[in-house]
Amino acid sequence: MFNRSLAVLLSFLTAFLLLLVVGCGGDDDPVGSGTAPVLTTSTVSAVTQTTAQCGGNITFDGGATITARGVCWSTNATPTIADNKTTDGIGIGAFTSSITGLAASTLYYVRAYATNSAGTGYGSTQSFTTSASSNTVTDIDGNVYQTARIGTQVWMVENLKVTHYRNGNPIPNVTDSNTWVGLSTGAYCSYNNDEGNASVYGLFYNWYAVDDDRNIAPEGWHVSTDEDWKQLETYLGMSQQEADEPGWRGTDEGGKLKETGTTHWKSPNSGATNESGFTALPGGYRNYFGTFLNMGLHASFWTSTKYNSTLAWYRYLYYSSSDIHRHRLNKLKGLSVRCVRD
Repeated sequence: MFNRSLAVLLSFLTAFLLLLVVGCGGDDDPVGSGTAPVLTTSTVSAVTQTTAQCGGNITFDGGATITARGVCWSTNATPTIADNKTTDGIGIGAFTSSITGLAASTLYYVRAYATNSAGTGYGSTQSFTTSASSNTVTDIDGNVYQTARIGTQVWMVENLKVTHYRNGNPIPNVTDSNTWVGLSTGAYCSYNNDEGNASVYGLFYNWYAVDDDRNIAPEGWHVSTDEDWKQLETYLGMSQQEADEPGWRGTDEGGKLKETGTTHWKSPNSGATNESGFTALPGGYRNYFGTFLNMGLHASFWTSTKYNSTLAWYRYLYYSSSDIHRHRLNKLKGLSVRCVRD
């Protein structure tokens, strides 16, 4: 009798422990138990010789947090994140991406991607062909710049990085801060005196280099004037009255000039669509104490138009704004330069 009761008790305990183990296992699902995100790829736009705009819209996160998103592209018909890619934030919803480093006259395939703990999902594949390389200009140093027609103007869509005037004379590269602040003649530098920054953001010039009769613009081109910028701004939608005013002006015109995404610009890069193809980059600036500031936060451009003996007009785009700032600035500062075809 005792043995029978013990057997019944052991059988009951075994069944209870089995239920307990199974129950606990249900609360400890494997990591990554969702599905890959669901998303679409946006239409490709603003295609130049070396750049294009795309993006996507994540409609379902797969039950897990989106940790990376952007677009990937390749000359192969099915691009993946193992190919070229952008990184444009996290989370669900729509996003825009700026594709750079393309070759002219080349067929590319692009699709949006999003990654969570379960894997990477892709949107449908879009294709586009970059423009022919004839729309370029070369400076005296042999640097080749992409250009774009915006309205009736043709602008460089890259910042100037020439180190010689048009006649071949060198522009001094001034790295020392104390020397920089005492200048009354032309000079250039790269951000933090790091030449690696020049390949992306171009060089900074003080206004004396911009105004030099030997000219820093390539043959057939000129450094943009205050009036050139006003013409650009009104083409993009600003009223003439607004364009003539100092300070922050317009609504979304600055966004139409800024490179999209946060590869170079700090988030949120408000309003950035690069609809114009201008592809403004946040190279920062050098102040009149010789200090380098604000890479990633804003793009500052000299015009060749002076205001008085110590000030000249400039333009400034900010990471958290979609309008354009116009004001007067001390000529000792080091800013980026864009040129316009004569």
